[in-house]
Amino acid sequence: MNFKHLHYFWVTAKAGGVMRAGEQLHTTPQTLSGQIKLLEDWLGRKLFRKSGRQLELTEDGRLALGYADQIFTLGAEMETALREARGGQRVLDFRVGVADSVAKSVAYRLLEPALNLAEPVRLICSEGKFPDLLAQLALHRLDLVIADEPMSRRISVKAFNHPLGSTAMSFFCASQLKPLLKGEFPACLNDMPMLIQGASASVRQQLEGWLTRHQIHPRVIGEFDDGALMTAFGREGRGVFMAPSVLEAETVAQFGVDVIGRTDELVEEFFAVSVERRISHPCVLAITDAARGQLFSA
Repeated sequence: MNFKHLHYFWVTAKAGGVMRAGEQLHTTPQTLSGQIKLLEDWLGRKLFRKSGRQLELTEDGRLALGYADQIFTLGAEMETALREARGGQRVLDFRVGVADSVAKSVAYRLLEPALNLAEPVRLICSEGKFPDLLAQLALHRLDLVIADEPMSRRISVKAFNHPLGSTAMSFFCASQLKPLLKGEFPACLNDMPMLIQGASASVRQQLEGWLTRHQIHPRVIGEFDDGALMTAFGREGRGVFMAPSVLEAETVAQFGVDVIGRTDELVEEFFAVSVERRISHPCVLAITDAARGQLFSA
């Protein structure tokens, strides 16, 4: 493929036509049209069609534009990475995906060690659904995925699970709710307003089973995929909520809530998923060592 032709197509698609693209590229519309025609001939697909006086992308054109976006964005990042140096050291890019079911506080505690390396690190962090992040990992657009569940063997991605640790779960409430608690934990949760994790969280199914076993019937008033948002509602006294016990002291100090009980019948596990069977990436090594040796060591 002639990437100059692809670049001309990309700029034209972004600019919305050959006139504007020609101004940006300092070339004539006729030259642009000819170069794009060569690309279309090579691909055997029409990338543009006329709509009045305008050009619009075909379905094939939209597909090609998506790939061109990635190609030229990566090219710009490569140029930046090679040019950028701090104190004579090259900056290490670390691309990590965090499953949206992982609590933000846990994600921070897990990722923080990567920024404490001797060499400069630029953390490029994205959040999303676990399967979507695994797809990005398979395409080597991510170095690591952090999740609260291991990658299933049924998923056809060549990657490896690295257990980071596990934590029991604690229950919290704002001070204005404490007078409403009746009896000892966990029976005191009966009839209490409760905020719970969304259906995608690994601990959600455990919670439902645990409530059934203990014959506890809270009033679930909110379900949240975003743990930070759930905690914000809990801080304002909207309901009892659950969070990892490993962050118990931090949750109490940061949000001014009280611990009303904890149970090791509910366990949240965390995994690092990478394409490496034996971890060699320095940032991933720092994360796994710190998680196993400090964060979850208790």
